[in-house]
Amino acid sequence: MNAAELLGGASDHLGYFAKAAEAAKAPLAITAAPLPGVLPPVLSGRYKLEGLLGAGGMGMVYRARDLLAEQHGEPEPMVAVKLLRDDVAECPDGAALLYSEYALTRHLPHPGVVRVHGFEVDAASQQAFFSMQLLRGMPLDRLLCEQPLGLAWGELRGIALGLLEVLAFAHGRGVLHGDIKPSNLILGEHGVQLFDFGLGQAMDGVLEGLAKLSRQRISAWTPAYAAPELLDGAPLSPASDLFAAACVIYELAGGKQPFGRDGAQAMHAQHAEQPLERPANLPKNVWPALRQALALDPAARQAGARELQQALAAPRLSLLRRWFGQPQGHLADRESPHVQPQQ
Repeated sequence: MNAAELLGGASDHLGYFAKAAEAAKAPLAITAAPLPGVLPPVLSGRYKLEGLLGAGGMGMVYRARDLLAEQHGEPEPMVAVKLLRDDVAECPDGAALLYSEYALTRHLPHPGVVRVHGFEVDAASQQAFFSMQLLRGMPLDRLLCEQPLGLAWGELRGIALGLLEVLAFAHGRGVLHGDIKPSNLILGEHGVQLFDFGLGQAMDGVLEGLAKLSRQRISAWTPAYAAPELLDGAPLSPASDLFAAACVIYELAGGKQPFGRDGAQAMHAQHAEQPLERPANLPKNVWPALRQALALDPAARQAGARELQQALAAPRLSLLRRWFGQPQGHLADRESPHVQPQQ
């Protein structure tokens, strides 16, 4: 399904946006006109585009030079600029979707979330865009290519805890990401960072008035990381974000996705469900908590991101400590369903 099908044609207007009641009373002030075939080399007289960094189903991200910042002596004038694809931008209110992503990201001031700078519309092309921090590091999908058997626990632990810290913060601020996967995470000098909130949305009562995609008409999830209820038409939830994060952690630990490339829903439909095996690089004491986060039934994912983070932070006990620290008769290597967080 391409971006035009996700958003609808010009005659659909806001048909694929579920807007808050007040915002629905008036048209959006920002609209995107059809684009010329070639982007201007400089957007808004300030951002000089220097190369394409990546493209997805609805947007494109360019490396750009902030000429204004450079003129005033900024030693690091490079930024990233996100624009809509041509077919999306041609929709009358396509810019509303881009602004929604910008607003959700701006609502999350955290070092583990990409930092956005500003939302603008280029006067010459009428192209909406927003500028943001140029992330430097290794995307986790590339890391997995270089480590096909997964990461050792000592390397994985910090990445997993960082991801869950960011997710817990986002949920605490009322923001759902909706598309957590290795290609939307980058490992830099100061840890893991999450970006691309294009499929995200705010929880009820948060940032009311933002345009939202109609979840009944969109099918842009990545099956290998999408919670099965999303593919069945259920709304985004903290539990669906947690499932995706758990899939990423599982893959980092063993080099393969827990339910294969087609995901949990396809496995269930084919009646090919098999008990998940603990990845060899994952300590036994944290496996019960991760396995619970991978439950196909969202009601079974009882813990949140913070609780899973605490479980993964639990110290790995030595054989002697496990043996002498347990009640008499308790098997030292038995997997306990109770995981105590680190104090």
